[in-house]
Amino acid sequence: MKHLLLTAVAAIGLTMPAAAQDPIKIGAVLSATGPASFLGEPEKKTLEIYVDKINEAGGVLGRPLELIVYDSAGNANDARTFATRLVEDDEIVAMVGGSTTGTTMAMAPIFDDYEIPFISLAGAVVIIDPVQPYLFKTPHTDRMACEKIFEDIQQRGMSKVGLISGTGGFGKSMREQCLDVAGNYGIEIVADESYGPKDSDMTPQLTNIKNTDGLEVIVNPGFGQGPAIVTRNVKQLGIELPFYQSHGVASKSFIDLAGDAAEGVRLPASALLVADILPADDPQRDVVVSYKSTYEDATGEDVSTFGGHAYDGLMILVGAIERAGSDDPVAIRDAIEETSGFMGTAGVVNMSPDDHMGLDLTAFRMLEIRDGEWTLVE
Repeated sequence: MKHLLLTAVAAIGLTMPAAAQDPIKIGAVLSATGPASFLGEPEKKTLEIYVDKINEAGGVLGRPLELIVYDSAGNANDARTFATRLVEDDEIVAMVGGSTTGTTMAMAPIFDDYEIPFISLAGAVVIIDPVQPYLFKTPHTDRMACEKIFEDIQQRGMSKVGLISGTGGFGKSMREQCLDVAGNYGIEIVADESYGPKDSDMTPQLTNIKNTDGLEVIVNPGFGQGPAIVTRNVKQLGIELPFYQSHGVASKSFIDLAGDAAEGVRLPASALLVADILPADDPQRDVVVSYKSTYEDATGEDVSTFGGHAYDGLMILVGAIERAGSDDPVAIRDAIEETSGFMGTAGVVNMSPDDHMGLDLTAFRMLEIRDGEWTLVE
């Protein structure tokens, strides 16, 4: 199979079998269990699948990768403890992980103190704005999600939006970003409600939104099970208005949880979710089709954008180690920052000293759920 690993390891000069040399140790702290397991589980599986493939292909710099994974279960304090263990005891040279914004921000100071590069897989813009020397990320930001959603709403000739946001780290941050950029798109936030991570019924908040004069659209910043509950409640209340979710629910599990209430929901996401229906000349097609087939063949599970973020992070890291020609963490950090023209599942990545994510708004696709499947909004 002509997968991307051939490209990822093409520059390696092997002088002896990879298994005969000391491994290059990389770490991952993921929410593999707990309320954010829908993020961490596909991330963990992706890293394991591709580290094995890289090692089968000869490793990196002629040396095998050794992946050391800890499960934070979404707990920020545990994540920080594991981060300390990775740098002090396991002696990793780089980190790909951090499933949530909360765990990422708890771990970031550790990697900064030890000058070890950390590629996060979480969504909030605070991870890369302001730029921190050793902290990078692969997913689109919550701010970009607001902009993509508002751009679509504007194109549909509407402007009056009701927000219902989760109060967790991602939902809270995205709400703030949406409020901040709304005016740039002529959007008026006419209702602003929220719900907690353990809430199981959002009909009171949605009733308030429904009764707001002039309401045209509902937007739900959040991730986890909350957005699926909101989606079902919208249908139960008979609210027949355009309804947007964030990229925080960009997996088939959201459609399964929301059921037929998901019909017509729009959200910004990467091309990965629509890999099979991308035009043949789409520049992202080869990457996302390859990752999708590899992941689904290995796991028997539907692909999600979250595993794709882990793929992007690992491949960016491998490319940086190759360009650095070294496993020195500072040299790797510098090479990550110089990433240019990398085609990942999230889009084309061009990093710089001022941009530790490297994606622009064109990397997002607007999707709509039709008959239980993802479709592209033309």
